Amino acid sequence: VQLQASGGGLVQAGGSLRLSCAASGSISSINTMGWYRQAPGKQRELVASITSVTSGGSTDYADSVKGRFTISRVNTWNTVDLHLQMNSLKPEDTAVYYCKAVGSAWPYNWWGQGTLVTVSS
Repeated sequence: VQLQASGGGLVQAGGSLRLSCAASGSISSINTMGWYRQAPGKQRELVASITSVTSGGSTDYADSVKGRFTISRVNTWNTVDLHLQMNSLKPEDTAVYYCKAVGSAWPYNWWGQGTLVTVSS
């Protein structure tokens, strides 16, 4: 599985950004997908996750982003597109954002390259 993230950038506080992550390869093995972020000097943290369609497409969010961020995924025959709509952005949302997929085939989890989100005050 290969993950390609995009959509980061510089935005003013209160603005919006939409991150995307395109998964290709053995996508049939993908179950849960998620977005993580890592701010300078901090540990990587889970921002939002979404289960597979067959598992109900359930979503979960970090408390700090509930009501502001929305995760979604779209499955096609050969790709899975993961999105993170981020609204009402705050300076504390500044971080490198990573997409992750968890699946049923070795190595059982895959990471995309990070995309930098910078929110100015």
